[in-house]
Amino acid sequence: MTYLNNLLQIESLDDFIGQEHIIGKDKALYQLIYKKELPHLFFYGTPGTGKTTLAKLIAKIQNTNFYHLNATTLKIDELREIFKKYKNSLIKPLIFIDEVHRLNKTQQEVLLPIMENYQAIIIGASTENPFFTLTNAIRSRSFLFEFKPHQDKDLNKLITKIESTLQDIKIDEQAKEYLIKSSAGDARALINLLDFAYKIDNNITISTLKQLRQTNISDSSNNKQSHYDIASAMIKSLRGSDIDASLYYLARLIDGGEDIKFITRRLVIFASEDIGNANPNALNLAVSTMLASNQIGLPESRIILAQCVVYLASSPKSNSSYKAINKALDDIKNGKILNIPQSIKQNHTNYQNPHNFSGWCDQKYLSEDLKFYHSNQIAFEKTLEQWINKIKNQGE
Repeated sequence: MTYLNNLLQIESLDDFIGQEHIIGKDKALYQLIYKKELPHLFFYGTPGTGKTTLAKLIAKIQNTNFYHLNATTLKIDELREIFKKYKNSLIKPLIFIDEVHRLNKTQQEVLLPIMENYQAIIIGASTENPFFTLTNAIRSRSFLFEFKPHQDKDLNKLITKIESTLQDIKIDEQAKEYLIKSSAGDARALINLLDFAYKIDNNITISTLKQLRQTNISDSSNNKQSHYDIASAMIKSLRGSDIDASLYYLARLIDGGEDIKFITRRLVIFASEDIGNANPNALNLAVSTMLASNQIGLPESRIILAQCVVYLASSPKSNSSYKAINKALDDIKNGKILNIPQSIKQNHTNYQNPHNFSGWCDQKYLSEDLKFYHSNQIAFEKTLEQWINKIKNQGE
């Protein structure tokens, strides 16, 4: 724990900075904490958003024994020893488990009876959404809360608190702005940077801060949940034809060290799933981007990726082919297995070749009339619709 962390110990929820959507004065959890009617809780969110701090504060308000464990090193015997110690006690300890997404199935099963009987209060924290890592039984006995990255106003409030605590510290405006922007919503990162800058000189300047932290603490896409969240945000921005948002999330993926193969695969899928035949060239460009980017590598391939993203965002959108194949697969999975008409089986003599009938002839290709594809009549899709109608009319 840093020097500043020691000085900034908080005594009440009113001193806690951020996460008003969880513990604002009008929120249910705020009331439960002060009524000392605490459920089992699991906090998840990006680093430095107050998960551990809130767990410690809750223990202080509850005036109970606090155990800080980490799932990466946790042993089942360690848990059993704690539970055994309080088996016949009136004290209900608070057990805080960090990195809770790393709990294995056996460890979770040990927790279940304790949670069921409220022999202890269990609070877990994770940078990943525990919905995907905790069992249904654990989730049904607890409440999950997402911690959001601190807003600029929260970090500004934190700096003000530090200034009032360390009265000899002087932070110029440029330094404050850099502290906030480079910390990317991470209060711990801000405190850490400011703490070591203060050890050098109580007059905090942007020059000193930049020497200690040359780049922003970005929400790296290497984090499993962020990896998918940022990729999802890019795809949804492309679908919404927002060029700038699409480029921003592409930059986040690149800056986070994301694998080019992952990015380009997503772009190729998007070109077919969300643009399709509204602009068939989108798929060609996406595939070319995949080949070129993986061959060239970063940093140069960022230009190729950006060109592709701008093109995909600007293209007309249609998911008619995507919906059509899904509907066809659903029908097959639901047992609609049709007999193939005799005339189109291999080497059958009754087959009528459309080339011999001006490009089209009235011939059965399905033994039942099925309809999967419905053109959205968007951009080039409309041209394709005109082509198919023209082909059939010519045949007639």
